[in-house]
Parts: sequence; C-alpha cells; structure tokens
Amino acid sequence: MPESWYRWQDDDLILSLRVQPRASRDEIAGRHGDHLKIRLTAPPVDGKANRHLLRFLARTFGVPNAQVELLSGQTGRTKKVRILGPRRLPDVIPPRPGAVGGS
Repeated sequence: MPESWYRWQDDDLILSLRVQPRASRDEIAGRHGDHLKIRLTAPPVDGKANRHLLRFLARTFGVPNAQVELLSGQTGRTKKVRILGPRRLPDVIPPRPGAVGGS
C-alpha cells in the first residue's frame, strides 16, 4: 500500500510536506504523520522559506530549480510539491514502481 505523503505520477513525484522554518539546518527530518517533515534555515517571511524550500528540494533530488513546483500551501507550513523527473531519491522515498536501477 502506498504511503499517503508521496505518490508517483508517471515520472514525477508529488510530496505532501510539513515545513519547519528557522531551523538550525536544512534537512529532511522524516515522516510526520501524513507528511514528510522538512526543516529549513530560512524564515517564513516574504516567501523566503518557499523559495529556499524549492532550491533545497532541487538539490536533494538532483534536478534544476525549475523542475520543482509548489502546488499548494504558499502561506502555511503544510505544502504539496511536484518534482519533475527526480534524478536522486533520499533514502526515505522508495523508487518509482517499475523503475530500473536505483537512485
């Protein structure tokens, strides 16, 4: 049974996130209920945390910044993002079903 905090849509990965701004470091903190918890050093002011989140996810998943989209949650801590064709996967996320090879 697939987890509720991520899903594959063809080659794209959709993630449900719970974001903690003003953390001591940027990191994937693991599962948090029905979300993946992300800690960010950026403050939640004037969209800085959202921009920082998208850049962090792009680096983490090995894609250009333009391949990470914020689908919902622009002003809250709960967000939904789409990563177009991730090239790398953190250990917490299983590979796409039917994918050949690893991350």
